[in-house]
Amino acid sequence: MEETYKDRTSLMKGAKDIAKEVKRQAVKKVNKAVGRAQDGYTQRSYNRFQDEEDDDDYYVQGGNYGVEANDDEGSSEATEGHDEDDEIYEGEYQGIPNMGQGKDGMVALGQPMRDEYKDRHELETERKADEEELAQQYELIIQECGHGRFQWALFFVLGMALMADGVEVFVVGFVLPSAETDMCIPNSGSGWLGDIVYLGMMVGAFFWGGLADKVGRRQSLLICMSVNGFFAFLSSFVQGYGFFLFCRLFSGFGIGGAVPTVFSYFSEVLAREKRGEHLSWLCMFWMIGGIYASAMAWAIIPHYGWSFSMGSAYQFHSWRVFVIVCALPCVSSVVALTFMPESPRFLLEVGKHDEAWMILKQIHDTNMRARGQPEKVFTVNRIKTPKQIDELIEIESDTGTWYRRCFVRIRTELYGIWLTFMRCFNYPVKDNTIKLTAVWFTLSFGYYGLSVWFPDVIKHLQSDEYASRVKHFRNEEVSHFVFNFTLENQIHSNGEYINDRFIMMKFKSVTFEDSLFKNCVFEDITSLNTYFRNCTFINTTFYNTDLEQYKFVDSELINCTFFHIRTGCQISFDDDYSAYWIYFVNFLGTLAVLPGNIVSALLMDRIGRLTMLGGSMVLSGISCFFLWFGTSESMMIGMLCLYNGLTISAWNSLDVITVELYPTDRRATGFGFLNALCKAAAVLGNLIFGSLVGITKAIPILLASTVLVCGGLVGLRLPDTRTQVLM
Repeated sequence: MEETYKDRTSLMKGAKDIAKEVKRQAVKKVNKAVGRAQDGYTQRSYNRFQDEEDDDDYYVQGGNYGVEANDDEGSSEATEGHDEDDEIYEGEYQGIPNMGQGKDGMVALGQPMRDEYKDRHELETERKADEEELAQQYELIIQECGHGRFQWALFFVLGMALMADGVEVFVVGFVLPSAETDMCIPNSGSGWLGDIVYLGMMVGAFFWGGLADKVGRRQSLLICMSVNGFFAFLSSFVQGYGFFLFCRLFSGFGIGGAVPTVFSYFSEVLAREKRGEHLSWLCMFWMIGGIYASAMAWAIIPHYGWSFSMGSAYQFHSWRVFVIVCALPCVSSVVALTFMPESPRFLLEVGKHDEAWMILKQIHDTNMRARGQPEKVFTVNRIKTPKQIDELIEIESDTGTWYRRCFVRIRTELYGIWLTFMRCFNYPVKDNTIKLTAVWFTLSFGYYGLSVWFPDVIKHLQSDEYASRVKHFRNEEVSHFVFNFTLENQIHSNGEYINDRFIMMKFKSVTFEDSLFKNCVFEDITSLNTYFRNCTFINTTFYNTDLEQYKFVDSELINCTFFHIRTGCQISFDDDYSAYWIYFVNFLGTLAVLPGNIVSALLMDRIGRLTMLGGSMVLSGISCFFLWFGTSESMMIGMLCLYNGLTISAWNSLDVITVELYPTDRRATGFGFLNALCKAAAVLGNLIFGSLVGITKAIPILLASTVLVCGGLVGLRLPDTRTQVLM
């Protein structure tokens, strides 16, 4: 009997020891589960464990964890009456205990401090640590997903958007001569068309880049490309010059977001060893856009038979068909983007773990199926997400009107974009932003300035040659003669035309000075750059002509009659090969960047971004001195091709460096700001270099060489990003 009592005592003591040990392990696991729930982790492996005591034994009143029970309170009752509902799984979110239940609001023992009790500096420090951990983990995940069908599909979709940006830059230059004539644009207003597009692109790059860091790369790109496509299509139908400028302004505003968003988007689905090469291949689509625009202009604009009119008020000429055709890449990119997912790196940055995980799994499965390995499983179970710092904003949803709520929302988004932009000048990216600003400005100023200067110099040489072949006719006396042929590049002075008939004629660059027209008839006349200066018309009839009042400069019309005068500017360039020549020159200049694109793509990850950037800019600056020898059209075209071929490597490496130097939460904003600066430098370069055409060669050559070499030297001071993960 005594032995039975001893055995029972030993059994109870052993049960007490076991219960104490189980309690300690349970508290540890509960704390671990709560901590993981707060950090946003997800866990697939579930380990079951059972409670050996009641909740009151290991949850002290007030919700405090980790307080050990008294030895005297342990008994075998802790193992009785256990319910299946008490099971807890590791990694399962159990909820955070109510902090208000603790005495005087004290934090529970063993529980991390809640975000409400931390200042902003502590939260930002934790977020920075989370971002660094995410950057390393994300690189490993992308490597596991592989490079394959998904990246190539996204490559072509984003390439169409980048192609649309290249088209937009060239459209203005090709359309401007025809639009000036069609809309009767004076010389003082013709420069506005080029500047207004760059102004829209400048504002759009900053706005859409900032918005891409707020709402996502895909959504921002979809909206901006839709805006571009709509206003580009609308601009082909408008008749007034003011409305045409308005449409091209918003078209440029839309396309301005393409470059910063496209490069940010694509870089976030590429592994480190693939990033430099494939971003360089992506740059080729900008060149393809230029070639497409040149080819379409060459094929469409000179064919004036494609036009139609509805009376004299509505004219739809071939250049408007060209504008519609140039909108096709934009429309194609919008349609294709609807089938592509959001950047998973952006989703992780804003705390959307599940959506990011599903997209990464989609990338993995797509690539594995294309490789013939559909059975390969995506092994990633959890991904680190940075701590989210909430910004609470009151929008007056109850009392405010709908337009006030919209105004507050827009103001809030703009303020958020501005705050993100200001963070580009905070440590540790401040120095990089300043250096990148210098490189982007100098490269844009030199490249766009000379790009405008080259065609203008070629046109100036052509004008000089054309003017040298002008024919002079003096003191003519012609009577009772019928003119029914084309007059071109002629000057008639002190002539007398009596009882003559000018029927179904075309005047091109013809000037009559100090001449007399008496009893003459002008019928079915089309004119271009034709003027009558200080002439006298007596008893003369004008029927179905485009000879408006402004073409009679200081002339006297006595007893003259006008019937069916065609108002507006008439386009008629039959057998005019100057337009073909302009398009052909731009086609060659754009095609010349193909070798530079191929070289930069193959060598980007081998010789490094900085070497390519600095070397390309310095060589481009040196090549400017060869312009001294450009005395003919063919030599200037050769110099243009050489210059474009050298600078394209600098552009490609600068795009790669920019996306790699900025962290994800401000990558598109920083890129958008630099791209906006690029457009501002382009406008400044156009104004300065354009004013020097026909005056001197020394200043453009020295100015372009200086800024390019200085920018290249600054670029060499940037940090090398070839071996870095995408932060």
